Amino acid sequence: RHRRRAMKIPANIYRHLALGALAVLLIGALIFVVMRAGPLAPTRVTVAKATTGSFVPALFGIGTIEARRSYLIGPTAAGRVLRVAVDVGEPVKAGQLLAEMDPVDFAQRMTALEASKARANEVVAAAEGQRRDVLAKKALAAANTRRFADLAAKNFISPSALEGRLQEQASADAATSVADANLAAARQDLNRLAAERDGVRQQRDSLRLVAPVDGVVIGRDAEPGSTVIAGQAVLRLIEPSSLWVRLRLDQGRSAGLAAGLRAQIVLRSQPGQSLPGTVARVEAVSDSVTEERVAQVAFDAIPKGVSVGELAEITLQLDRTAPAILVPNASIKRRGSQTGVWRIDDGKLGFVAVRVGLASLDGQVQVLDGLKAGDQVVAYSEKELTADTRIKIVDAISGTGP
Repeated sequence: RHRRRAMKIPANIYRHLALGALAVLLIGALIFVVMRAGPLAPTRVTVAKATTGSFVPALFGIGTIEARRSYLIGPTAAGRVLRVAVDVGEPVKAGQLLAEMDPVDFAQRMTALEASKARANEVVAAAEGQRRDVLAKKALAAANTRRFADLAAKNFISPSALEGRLQEQASADAATSVADANLAAARQDLNRLAAERDGVRQQRDSLRLVAPVDGVVIGRDAEPGSTVIAGQAVLRLIEPSSLWVRLRLDQGRSAGLAAGLRAQIVLRSQPGQSLPGTVARVEAVSDSVTEERVAQVAFDAIPKGVSVGELAEITLQLDRTAPAILVPNASIKRRGSQTGVWRIDDGKLGFVAVRVGLASLDGQVQVLDGLKAGDQVVAYSEKELTADTRIKIVDAISGTGP
């Protein structure tokens, strides 16, 4: 019995030793995994070196095709649409009838004004006849006054007889003034009626909505029988020769934007074709909501088949920059109010504030202050970095560029 018990003790010791060794191996493997692939593992990063060079900077943005000259065709007074002669997409010529409003009572008003004008002509004729009669009486009174004055000077008549003739002449003068005033009033009334007739005729003509220029109809906003108010558009018209692109650029990436820059325009409907253009105008007011600047880009030659509202990609070429320190755009980071890069110096990670300049479309950024040629900076990282972050430099990280 004692011999059997002595034989069991070594077996138990070996088993405990084996279990202990296995536990140590498992713990070591767990620590290795945690340190290499777990939350305590170093952050994988890709790096790039700051180099000296220059590039041709460019600005890129998305624009919308618009018409520089567009027209809203509508009545100057409220009314009902009588007919619409054109449809959307039709080309029209200047002066062509596009639509017509219901004249309602314009014919009756014109008839009434013509009758009033005829009556005013008769009144003018009567006033002129009355004035001629008064002038004749005035001339007679003047002659009688002169004759009686000669007789009174020779004492052939009494002074009272001369006074009577003088009073007749004064009455004739007053009657002449009244006749002149009546004639002037009649003529003014005639002119007023003529002006009213011309105004009604112009109002009647304004009911005929005609094309102000050669163009294309892009909108038909009212149909026959619809009632519209003054200034409301019945039709919308554009000049196809005035098409351009309304370009929007991020304010932070719009340095160098100016009128006259050459542009390459790629329409969404023609992705394989680049069309030349020029920045025609830079708007003085930016969009404070989207933080964008607005510019108008004109085509050198307007392409066929382009439509208003179509999107376009615009690339503007600037002048080549002077030599400067260049780093990848991906390496530029922001920490609070500072802009900088994570620089690796003797294996230590540190954030360095920099002042950046222009950027190229291939991802290069000018660094005006803060770095020198040959400095090693972090381009991409698996997660946000801090000064205490342990890093591991790799060639590439899945999901990022080199």
